[in-house]
Amino acid sequence: MLKKSFKLLHPILYRTSPKSCSFPITRSLSVSKLLFNNMKIGTHDGVFHCDEVLACFMLKQLPQYKDAEIVRTRDPEKLKTCDIVVDVGAEFDHESKRYDHHQREFNETLSSLRPEFGDKYKIKLSSAGLVYAYYGEDVIQTIAPKEVPLQSEDLRIIYKKVYENFIEEIDAIDNGVPMTSEEPKYKIRTHLSARVGRLNPEWNSSATVDLDEVFKKAMKLVSEEFLYTTNYFISVWLPARDYVKSAIESRFEVHKSGQILEYTERFPWKEHLFDLETEMGLGHEIKYVLFNDKPNSWRVQAVPQNPTSFLTRKPLHKDWWGVRDELLSDVAAIPDCIFCHSTGFIGGNATREGALKMAIASLEA
Repeated sequence: MLKKSFKLLHPILYRTSPKSCSFPITRSLSVSKLLFNNMKIGTHDGVFHCDEVLACFMLKQLPQYKDAEIVRTRDPEKLKTCDIVVDVGAEFDHESKRYDHHQREFNETLSSLRPEFGDKYKIKLSSAGLVYAYYGEDVIQTIAPKEVPLQSEDLRIIYKKVYENFIEEIDAIDNGVPMTSEEPKYKIRTHLSARVGRLNPEWNSSATVDLDEVFKKAMKLVSEEFLYTTNYFISVWLPARDYVKSAIESRFEVHKSGQILEYTERFPWKEHLFDLETEMGLGHEIKYVLFNDKPNSWRVQAVPQNPTSFLTRKPLHKDWWGVRDELLSDVAAIPDCIFCHSTGFIGGNATREGALKMAIASLEA
């Protein structure tokens, strides 16, 4: 009765639409404390796997489940007493907070549950993916540094990056989705799912093990990986994206062509450039980037055809390939040259002005 009454008072905590499942992160209402005191998260007992371990960890980051008891059982009657159930129960129903994915008819993906993120996510969800689909933004908000709250667009971007770089792997492994259609030449055996699996007692071990305590160790293991990934994208990856966007917006101040970007330091920029070019409708017009490598050393790098390609959109001047120092300065008629790579993908100059001249000369070649 209390739960139903509170639901009427504060419906925002019980939104069920995938697009509106967020709720305020901070709440100091005594009634919410009363409601959340005896919450229970249900999952199966016995051998545990990375997906339900991660699902439970993510749920316990949320205010309503922070102090929840994790009930590990397959007993249907005991599961009925749980406020939310993951990876067991043969039921997926967001309304009743049941998140199992083992049913024959279950084929949900992130794209099917969250179509606003596009149709590129085709991996069937595990219990971790289901929890992330509905509660991921709120989990990220609880982890994000409080001094700089994430804006809605940034949160959307981080949500997708964490899924692509962390959750999707867990979903695929748990559902037995192969990485390629061909037999791989070797197998990776040290991934997070494998490391979680190794915490289970061996089949022939005679030691008495409290699996609930070991489950807690598994949660700690996945927490370290999840927190690292999320914080990396918030604190390292996102600022780099902002830096690249700013450089794109000011590119005509570097050169009238708008085809040369300038950075004042070395940092990971390629992925951001390609993403932002697509978002901003620029095509592949940017050909070179300048960056300060170290004191008295600037680099001019040709933009690759894709973030991992060794082929470039327009390499540096071919007459310079493999030439160094004074000889390069003479050939290029540009003072203070340091080198040009033998494939023309990068070159160096002692000054910013010299590196810019190398980019302009290559652009006009």
